[in-house]
This record gives sequence, structure tokens and C-alpha cells, in this order.
Amino acid sequence: MEDPDLIPARNPFPAGIDERLSAQLAFLAEADKLKTILRASPLAAADRRENDAEHSWHLALMVALLAEYADEPIDIGHTVTLVVVHDLVEIYAGDSPVYDAASRLDQREREEAAADRLFPMLPDDQARELRALWEEFEAGETPESRFAKAVDRLEPMLLNWFNEGGTWRMPGASLDKVRARAAGVTAGSSTLGAATEALIDEGVQRGWVRGVPGADSAEDVEGAPRVEP
Repeated sequence: MEDPDLIPARNPFPAGIDERLSAQLAFLAEADKLKTILRASPLAAADRRENDAEHSWHLALMVALLAEYADEPIDIGHTVTLVVVHDLVEIYAGDSPVYDAASRLDQREREEAAADRLFPMLPDDQARELRALWEEFEAGETPESRFAKAVDRLEPMLLNWFNEGGTWRMPGASLDKVRARAAGVTAGSSTLGAATEALIDEGVQRGWVRGVPGADSAEDVEGAPRVEP
């Protein structure tokens, strides 16, 4: 029995569409939900939070433009595919803000369950392919996945910079945790890692990181991002 919560169940495709294509289109329709998943990061261009689809697009653009800074040779097309796929499970699992410890306790279990539900919507060969891409990103053991993870960690740092701290001011944030995230950038690119550390160092000097003397908390800064319950 078809899940009534799936977007394709609202208005099934005409019977004349090929079964494989129908499954692919149904998956793409369900993926529209990614646009509704809010992240903690504030946008640089507007006074609102980023959604997962915007985040994934931004990462794809970053890979295309910054691949020259990867510490190892990478296949750009494969890396772009990794960043496009990596957050799809959050359609069902939701975002797990890095500085919200409670939301991360069962993150892996929620995301595994989401993968089990989402990817089988596709034809078997593509279901296996996308599941493997998601697992490759999570493992971070290939040059492409290391660079994908690097830009995944750099992008929120950029947004924080243009929001005078952004999520660095959130409850649960600390300088040690911010630097730990920066280490994930360095693991894929020493050049991008150095740039990230420069942003953090200057953010500390300006009092933008929670727990650093002179810093305001998210509760004290109008418009600062908060973790939603």
C-alpha cells in the first residue's frame, strides 16, 4: 500500500508513463521536501535561515569553483553528486544542528531509517547507487568525500562570518567546538582550512564566538539563529 504522506501519492502519474521513469519522477517530487528542512545557519542574503536544498546547491557551486584547492586530485562531477545527495535523508530525519547535543544523540539512527525509506523509491540500481553515495560521504574515506565534507563545513562558516557570528553564538557553541568543525575543512583542503581558521580567529577578536570574553549569546543578539524545538 502506497504511503499517503508521499508527495507522489497526492496525484499519481498517468498510467502511460514508463514504470522506471515514473519511479524516478516520484523520487524527484518527494525530494522537493528538502526545500522545507530548515538548518540553523542564517543566510547572508536575507533575514531568515537556510534550508537544506539551498545548502546543497551552495556546496555544489563551491565544489565547482574551489576544487583546485583540494589536497588530493578529485573527480569534480562525483564530488558534486556527493554534496547533492548527502542531506537527502534529512527529508525524514530532519536537520541535526552541530551545537545542539540533544538533537545529535540519535542522529545516525534517524538518518539510517530515513535512507531505508527514501532511496528504495528509486529503481533498484539507482537506489543502490544513491545509498552508496550517501554512505561514501558519511564515511569520508575517499578524496572526493573528504573534499565534500570540507565544503560542507566551510559553507556555514562563511554564513556565520557575514552574520557576525551566526551559529557561533548559539547555546552549545564554544571555541573548541568551532575549531573542531574547522578541522573537517582542513582534512580535505589545507588552503581552505587555513582560510577558515583566519575567519574564526578574527571572529574571536570581534567577540562573535559564544563563551569567548566579550561575545554576546544568541539570546542577546537580535535575529541570531536559535535551535527550534
